[in-house]
Amino acid sequence: MDAIQMTIDGKQVTGKKGQTILEVALDNNIDIPYLCYHPRISKTGACRICMVRVNEAALKTSCTEPASNGMIIDTDDDEIRELRRSILGMLLAEGDHNCLYCESNGECELQRLCNRYEVPMPAGDMPTRQRAVDTVSSKGLRRNENRCILCGRCVKACGEIQMNSVWNFTGRGSSTALTSDMFAQLGDSSCVMCGACVQCCPTGALSFQTVLGRGQAWELKKETSVCIYCGVGCQIDFYTNKEGKLVKALGNADGPNEGHLCVKGRFGFDFVQSGKRLTKPLIKKNGAFEEASWDEALDLVASRLSDIKSKSGPDSIMAFSSAKCTNEENYLMQKFMRAVIGTNNVDHCARL
Repeated sequence: MDAIQMTIDGKQVTGKKGQTILEVALDNNIDIPYLCYHPRISKTGACRICMVRVNEAALKTSCTEPASNGMIIDTDDDEIRELRRSILGMLLAEGDHNCLYCESNGECELQRLCNRYEVPMPAGDMPTRQRAVDTVSSKGLRRNENRCILCGRCVKACGEIQMNSVWNFTGRGSSTALTSDMFAQLGDSSCVMCGACVQCCPTGALSFQTVLGRGQAWELKKETSVCIYCGVGCQIDFYTNKEGKLVKALGNADGPNEGHLCVKGRFGFDFVQSGKRLTKPLIKKNGAFEEASWDEALDLVASRLSDIKSKSGPDSIMAFSSAKCTNEENYLMQKFMRAVIGTNNVDHCARL
């Protein structure tokens, strides 16, 4: 039998064999805080924020501890709460976590937990991480390792989701730091700018170049759409700032891409707000293009195609379709050419 019964905070819950305590809790809408855990990567157990008490005795990391039948779990008591406060306090003391100028202000998981457990900013001259701040070498990503909490999410996202293995740890103890292919600059590495590491990062250690100076996280408005670049149909959460400009794209976990994006889906949206983008049809009159209405443009195209077909036959017409259209739109194009025009002269840019 795969189902297991256990008790979490006095509530009888059901889980599945092979799940961890944290996964059972999340499936039953029980909130256990965490930082290093992410549902799309393997378990780490590094941050220790998700500590829970098992069978009224030992403290265990719930993200790595297998759930078993009859377990009694306490997720929050005085000792656990103080333990979490201490860990969060040490993370704040070690890094540069000034939320006022951080791009992740409003969506930072460390910030949220510090607010939840009322952890104050360290007073006095506390030691901080003096690590790499790389804001220019990569065209798509920014790196400020002074905000890093060494959770390992970026390392596993790169190795397990993108399977590129650019990120890794170097050094030991207090000297532990991230390295990108053993290069100090991210732009010198084999990074393909998929952005999986940024999307998994719980702080502002990794961020997107497109957001800098264009609005903080809490100011942005999210709208979900479908990527235009290929037929996979990846769902994307697009974020616009107060001026209505697109500044960020995140993969939507409910789409066929399960939250992952390629470099085109991640950054290829700048054409939307380009000053060169056509927003109205253009018709050439007297040797120059002039703006026209859609009705006027469509009537012109229909009449010209009818004239060509009647004078020279349907095979004198061809259509060239685009990968930036949806599969449905491309289907309609070939259907139009075959059923309406009467020719098989249809091609597609992806074949090139």
